[in-house]
Amino acid sequence: MEDIRSIYMPTFNEKEFFLATFGHSVTYPGHTYGPATRSYYLIHYILAGRGTFKANQRTYKLHEGQGFLIEPDVHTVYSSDIDDPWTYIWVAFGGRQAKNIVDSLGLSQDNPIYSCDRESGEKLKECVMEMLERNNFALSDIYYRWGLLFEFISVLADAQKNFMPKVEVNTYVSHMMQYIHSHIEENISVQDVADYVNLTRSYATTIFTQQTKISLKDYIQNCRLTKARHMLESSSLTIAEIAYSCGYLKSETFTKAFSKRYDISPGEFRKRFLKKGRKFTGITNY
Repeated sequence: MEDIRSIYMPTFNEKEFFLATFGHSVTYPGHTYGPATRSYYLIHYILAGRGTFKANQRTYKLHEGQGFLIEPDVHTVYSSDIDDPWTYIWVAFGGRQAKNIVDSLGLSQDNPIYSCDRESGEKLKECVMEMLERNNFALSDIYYRWGLLFEFISVLADAQKNFMPKVEVNTYVSHMMQYIHSHIEENISVQDVADYVNLTRSYATTIFTQQTKISLKDYIQNCRLTKARHMLESSSLTIAEIAYSCGYLKSETFTKAFSKRYDISPGEFRKRFLKKGRKFTGITNY
């Protein structure tokens, strides 16, 4: 069971983009939703407590400060923790532009987990709670809720900035970043990225470094290790499975890269995190 406040909105035949539903829920221990599918994109954010999210045969153990994406037509199940049941908010939207918005945030069903610091999390909560207050169907309220939805997305975009193309970069660099984010689970190389944008390896590397102040090779590594750190916190996958999911062919290579970056092995990082009782550590702030 759960104490829930939610609003389902009529779409008024909008085809480009529409707000479908939003709400706030205080769940009871062990409360489970699903298996279920939706016809729209759904984004949850955890305000307190812990729970488990299952999608695409993967299980993610989540906690306060984290959130998860559900894409249309994907079977998912999520359950509140027995000892520390979660409280969460959500927004859902659809339309032809919805996928572009989700893609721009660096989220997908293969990479559905994100994190926010406390200040950003409070902003997300304020957006949804204000939507719940402005729940009439007057035209002014409809536009007001749209504004709050885009504010919600803006806050999420800031939290996801390490996964997103920078606005000021040129088109080639933007496409390179998008390709990396979409294929980070593959063993992509600098040459693969250069081939994708039809540039020589040398020129692709040069313009990427000029625009971002980081080499193309290091950027790929950063994306892999950031995703791996998320997965160590939020999933029960083995080290080898995480390594493979982040584009490493061998777990030893992943362990060496992770240890060099963070001065701690992946296994020890996970152990220390678990000892902290899964308290939110501000993972997006590094």
